[in-house]
This record gives sequence, C-alpha cells and structure tokens, in this order.
Amino acid sequence: MCWRFCVESRSALVEPKAVGALMRAIDGYQGYFLTRCALRLSALLFVRQGELRKAEWSEIDFENCEWRIPAERMKMRTRHIVPLSRQAMEIFRELHAKTGRLQHVFPGLVNRKRPMSENAVNSALRRMGYVKGEMTAHGFRSMASTLLNEQGWNSDAIERQLAHAERDSVRAAYNHAEHLAERRKMMQAWADYLDKLAGESVPVSTQPMYMSEGV
Repeated sequence: MCWRFCVESRSALVEPKAVGALMRAIDGYQGYFLTRCALRLSALLFVRQGELRKAEWSEIDFENCEWRIPAERMKMRTRHIVPLSRQAMEIFRELHAKTGRLQHVFPGLVNRKRPMSENAVNSALRRMGYVKGEMTAHGFRSMASTLLNEQGWNSDAIERQLAHAERDSVRAAYNHAEHLAERRKMMQAWADYLDKLAGESVPVSTQPMYMSEGV
C-alpha cells in the first residue's frame, strides 16, 4: 500500500478506511470523558489544538450553532467563526452538562480554572495505538484538508475554515465575509462523511496510509 506525504509537516491519516477506523477507535475510547470529546471535536472541527483546549463557554453560540474564537487566541490574530454541525452541537451539549458552569469547555483535570493539558489528545492517540508517525493531534487538520479538497470543496472555503493567513488583505476580507454559508454546508457534510466512514467496518491494513501535517 502506498503512503502519502506532505512536505514540512507531521503525520495524519488520509486514507478513508483508516479514517473510519480512527473514528471507531475514538467512539470506543475508554479514557477521560473530556478527552474523548476533545478527540471527536478535533476530527469534526479541525481547529488548532491550542484553540480547542482553550475554548470558553462564552464563545459557543448555541442558538446560531457557531463557535466564535476571539482574535487574541488565533494564530493569525483574526476572529474565527467555526460553523458547528449537528454532531458537534451534540458534543457541546454533552460537555455543557459537565463543565458549563466553568470558564473553559475543557478544564484541566487538576486545576479547573485552567484549560486541559496540551498533550491530552496526543496522549490519547498513543493509548489508542497510534504511534507518532501515523497520527498526531495536529493531523486532524491535514486529514480534513486533504479529504475535503479531494471531494471538490472550494479551496478558499477550506483555507478559511483552517484559518490560514491570506496574503492579500482585500481577498482576506472577502473570504471572511463570503465563505461562511458554504463552510456551514461543508462542515455538516464533513461530519456526515465521518459518520459514514465510522459505520463502514472494513478491515484496515496494519500499515495505514498517512501524510505529514502541513496545516
């Protein structure tokens, strides 16, 4: 079986059968509840891990199904709106029942006033049997980017969802304003696609396809 690579990045699964196996492994994760939710949202939302683990309840708009990350927490220092699929909203509702009275969606295990450990998702992946060369926490971004591009989604919408910097300031403003509706459709389609892959119980090679993370 061939492997896929991306220059200057870390490892991520990109072959659909392997992604399906990963999603089943996440669903069956027997560790800490908040970590399992973080794993699931990493796959569904493919935000940067620092953005995910530092998420605050004040940023979650349950009425409009959006997560609005303030500019000061974004790598590019621009506010980022993440459309939330039905599946993501269900997870946030489950989490709210556990941590809704606290500041952080994912509070630390020891200090509840601080966010969860930066190594939580990577450590969970290792416990699930994924070595560093196969999948990392950051790899969920590469996984989504690769498969969404292969499925023919607008590359600008994908880049906007990944919150990548736009070199042209005018184009950046345009993309921010114009791609939200398309990103809503894309994020729901992505969540449905992951559910579909998770439901396909097809044996996966012990040597899964992977690519290096570039996002």
